[in-house]
Amino acid sequence: MTKKYFVCAVALAWLSASLGAQQPKKPAGTYKAPRTAWGDPDFQGNYTNLYEAGTPLERPDQFAGKKLSDVTPEELKAFKKNIQETTIQRFETPFDAPSNWWQVAFRLDASAQAWMITDPEDGKVPAMTAEAQERVQAAQRARFASGRGAADSYEDRSLYDRCITRGFPSSGMPTIYGNSSRIVQGPGYVAIQYEMIHETRVIPIDREPRAHVGKALRLDMGDSRAHWDGDTLVVETTNFNTRSVYRNANPDTLKITERFTRVAPDKLRWSVTLEDPKTWTRPWTFSMPLTMRDAEPIQLYECHEVTYGLRNILSAARAEERDAAAATKP
Repeated sequence: MTKKYFVCAVALAWLSASLGAQQPKKPAGTYKAPRTAWGDPDFQGNYTNLYEAGTPLERPDQFAGKKLSDVTPEELKAFKKNIQETTIQRFETPFDAPSNWWQVAFRLDASAQAWMITDPEDGKVPAMTAEAQERVQAAQRARFASGRGAADSYEDRSLYDRCITRGFPSSGMPTIYGNSSRIVQGPGYVAIQYEMIHETRVIPIDREPRAHVGKALRLDMGDSRAHWDGDTLVVETTNFNTRSVYRNANPDTLKITERFTRVAPDKLRWSVTLEDPKTWTRPWTFSMPLTMRDAEPIQLYECHEVTYGLRNILSAARAEERDAAAATKP
């Protein structure tokens, strides 16, 4: 039993136990967020995006020609039920956790949308620029020319395999487990901690825009600055790290703008706009709801599986090399 499945089981079991009566909601557009002691809209709490696990970033072909608002509740329910069932089925093997662990609580009935991209309306990531395509191809050529394999060293594995980072905005996007986050506010600051890898962003909030750090400083989660636009918290992030930048964007020119709006007692709408003229032909936006679950603190993410999994990946690669060498001997 790995730490990964243990954390998954505990977190989702708590989620299952807490599902039930929802807090009453006001009509759309009328909700007024409560205030902190210093007067800012209060977003503090523990959140989950589990209900959007499996929701594709881009519009699926089965919804071609439709907007998000065109998808009926019946279509959405059937779509997410299929995702739920196929996801669970993929882990019904002798090498995975028992069937009564996280699977029991992996329920996507409360999903709010069939895909995440809200702009452009076709629900697709805009085309990459010619410059970006060449940049990606050059990186692939360099990797191939290096002669390195997928497991020659721990450095050949992904940053996520090594429990270093999921990068941003990936850290806020749903996956099969570890989908919780925590928001803590103070006068002039907001902190967002993600369950997966426990990365935390400490973001200053100013009345007037504060300059970002110098271009020489690059961060896996970027450098963030925030301000209030009415009851919406707007966060602008730049200064990304080449090794972890999202979707092969240019870390020098990528700007991500988030908008957090509390739309109900238990709902926070998270909208993310990506702008990089050297990577995409136009800006684009994805969005999803975050559901408050204050009874469920985020779980520990100690990543013990790396202690064994990464070692086993490397040792298995060496064993394959020895077998291949032995097979070529006369």
